[in-house]
Amino acid sequence: MGYFVVYGTELLVKRPSTREARADWLHRFAASALHGLGIEIEVTGEFPSHGAVISNHLSYLDIIVFAALHPCVFVSKAEVATYPVLGWMTTMSGTVYVARGHGDSAMKAREGMEAALKAGLPVVFFPEGMTSDGTGLLKFHGGLLGQLLAFDSPVTAAHLCYSISPENGPDVKVSERVCYWGDVVLLPHIFHFLGLRGVKAQMRFAAQPIAFSGDVAHRKRAAREAWAAVAELGEVGRGTEEVHHF
Repeated sequence: MGYFVVYGTELLVKRPSTREARADWLHRFAASALHGLGIEIEVTGEFPSHGAVISNHLSYLDIIVFAALHPCVFVSKAEVATYPVLGWMTTMSGTVYVARGHGDSAMKAREGMEAALKAGLPVVFFPEGMTSDGTGLLKFHGGLLGQLLAFDSPVTAAHLCYSISPENGPDVKVSERVCYWGDVVLLPHIFHFLGLRGVKAQMRFAAQPIAFSGDVAHRKRAAREAWAAVAELGEVGRGTEEVHHF
């Protein structure tokens, strides 16, 4: 909680006005918070310095892990803005929010992504559109990918997974205590998560951007090809979408 106070105060006092300054603030906050919590990040490959990064989505922790590695801008579901404390901080750090079913929201997201890319900041988003328990990948949505193809922006695949120390006990599972999905209530989940020992995030980045076979008119094909790229990195298959509600 001390990290929220320190960096939250900095945000209130300095009010960074540029996307670069806001992304840098979130980067420093996330790196300090993970260090303080004793959460280790193991990285394979390199975070791309520009373009977009797409990844599977497991938890609210994902945003902190990505931000700790490199200053970036996130595209996220509008619901994240309502999260206690975290929602305010992600909003102030320049996160681009998307509300499903609202055409004006999609247009604002397009404008936000384009502005971030022009500022030289990587754009990170999660095409599944919801979190899962990590046993497989859900279907990817092609809307945001279509926007990126229109920008002619490189898109790099990433895969994230978590592990915890055996000293937490045989009945403590990553899928329940780290992954945040289904009908789990946020605050109790955070409370239990903070009590875990030996949490490690394992991040893999593809060596090259995805080579899409179509253009902006083929966003469904692009979504399938992006899904395959992330699945290959994580060596996972299709998840069960019907039981995952975020």
